[in-house]
Amino acid sequence: MTTTADAPAELSGRLTADGHILHQRVYFEDTDFSGLVYHARYLHFLERGRSDFLRLLGVHHHVLAADSLAFAVRRMTIEFEKPARIDDIVTILTRPEKVGGARVTLAQELRCGDAILVKAVVEAALLTGEGRPARLPVKVREALSASFKQSP
Repeated sequence: MTTTADAPAELSGRLTADGHILHQRVYFEDTDFSGLVYHARYLHFLERGRSDFLRLLGVHHHVLAADSLAFAVRRMTIEFEKPARIDDIVTILTRPEKVGGARVTLAQELRCGDAILVKAVVEAALLTGEGRPARLPVKVREALSASFKQSP
């Protein structure tokens, strides 16, 4: 069984001074009958970007879950600029915009080469197992705040 520690570094993308970069291929399963990415599949790409950004910051979903905590998307705005196509290599850019008591706001872009395909702003809240808001644990807040301070 391969664990997170065994995974190749590039699998999770990389942190930059501006946030996080992740490359993904567009597969047949991501497209509709026309060969273009189906609109709802962009949410999957964006989620991978957010999850790997947190993972590289040392914020692991399984650790939060052990404390009966989980991030949930509270609000998302998304702009579809251009379509991605089967076999494209897309780049997911994620950068923090705001870190609050129980919420974090992230700006994301999905690009193919220099072309911006999708822009999104995502507000995620940390919730308890009962669905109530929870304050970000100190280590989570520190990791997110440090990445935020690196961003322009």
